[in-house]
Amino acid sequence: MKCLKKAEFWFITGSQHLYGEETLRLVGSHSETIVAKLNESAKIPARISFKLVATTSDAIEQVIEDANHDKNCAGIITWMHTFSPSKMWIRGLGKLQKPYLHLHTQFNREIPNEGIDMDFMNLNQSAHGDREHGFIGTRMRLARKVVVGYWEDEIVQEKIGRWMRTAIGVMGSRELKVARFSDNMRDVAVTEGDKVEAQIKLGWAVNTYPVGDLVQYINKVTESQIDVLMKEYGQKYTMHTDNLASVRYQAKMEIGMKTFLEAGGFDAFVNNFEDLFGMDQLPGLATQDLTAAGYGFGPEGDWKIAALASVMKIMAQDDDKGTALMEDYTYHYADHGESLILGAHMLEVCPSVAADKPRIEVHDLGIGGKDAPARLVFEGKAGPAITATLIDMGGRMRLIVNDVLAVKPILSMPNLPVARVMWKPLPNLETSAESWILAGGAHHSVISYSVTAEQLRDWAEIMDIEFVHIGEKTEINQFKQDLLMADLVWKLK
Repeated sequence: MKCLKKAEFWFITGSQHLYGEETLRLVGSHSETIVAKLNESAKIPARISFKLVATTSDAIEQVIEDANHDKNCAGIITWMHTFSPSKMWIRGLGKLQKPYLHLHTQFNREIPNEGIDMDFMNLNQSAHGDREHGFIGTRMRLARKVVVGYWEDEIVQEKIGRWMRTAIGVMGSRELKVARFSDNMRDVAVTEGDKVEAQIKLGWAVNTYPVGDLVQYINKVTESQIDVLMKEYGQKYTMHTDNLASVRYQAKMEIGMKTFLEAGGFDAFVNNFEDLFGMDQLPGLATQDLTAAGYGFGPEGDWKIAALASVMKIMAQDDDKGTALMEDYTYHYADHGESLILGAHMLEVCPSVAADKPRIEVHDLGIGGKDAPARLVFEGKAGPAITATLIDMGGRMRLIVNDVLAVKPILSMPNLPVARVMWKPLPNLETSAESWILAGGAHHSVISYSVTAEQLRDWAEIMDIEFVHIGEKTEINQFKQDLLMADLVWKLK
């Protein structure tokens, strides 16, 4: 996983030599103060470094080239303290390969009634300079985030922090590797996709490795290694089974899979219950515990969901309220727009979304023809969240996001031995499901209580893929019109 704490964001302030050296000195001093205060904020998840007051095309080009080549630089933040003629920025911004945030703020919060004179006006003209800078970003059609507001305000710092997490997701995406243990489930359409296009657009290297290769790693696991992991299971989860042999086999598979993934530098993986040659069980608890450690996972060979889950876990790191594979399973229809979705999967939902300590249980699976696998069983937590899915539209990728409100399951469901989450999709089940289906949304998704629709919109814009949002204000006729217009626009790209 791309580490948030190792990332750095470069702060570049724009100005020019017109105002004299004293003004430039103050511009630099003010920039250093803003960056220092932002770095003190709990809302800022990674370090911001002030680089320079940019006053020439050569300086701007050089700092952007340096940013492009610095592996720890996750993005740039620009701010125009004074007027900075934007033609100076064309050469540099034309080379930019990192995420880009334009901060529209000013050093002073209020206008000083008696202190304002022409010297003050020449120094403090972000309202002027940032609009010039904004024009060139639009004229060059650059994907960028614009954050407006006073830099000491918490809401501004929150917006910057969320974008920084998105930028880390971009970095992680461009280096992401997915191990496919077998192909996708036979005859399923939505789990298919163009892996070459995914690598070109998103950076995802998606390759297949025979299950037999993985089995060799599993078979090398020792009993002492299993003993160590069993102790960890006992600390993290409640043992709710007498079938310890099944649990130990899951531990054996987890150790083997983790060794394989670490050796290959993989961030995500998939498997398929139709292809378990040489394995006694379908990985359940093994997969769940690996996803709790940050790996992305997709069932039935769904590599797009595995990679998306990994990207979203990267965005949510160090503050993850829960990010997990999810699947729409069945509905609870109710009156007055209160219908609910029960989401679950056979075995593999990440315990990061659990409301309470998960239980380890062993039950027959009913498909796959293998031994009864151990898995974590729990109820999902309540709270606002999103569900997101990625589909291949043939020629382009489409990211679909639905705002949801997760609730405590209204039924105990004592005979359903799986992890489960229940939620109300916004604006309601009927509109949400119709919109999701019209957009081509898959049955697999990623649910997150941390990553927002705004962050995924920003990520999609940076990666140059289509974004579709279903939320509280979605109305079907307008939604259909928006899809039609998007089809026309993306066909022209």
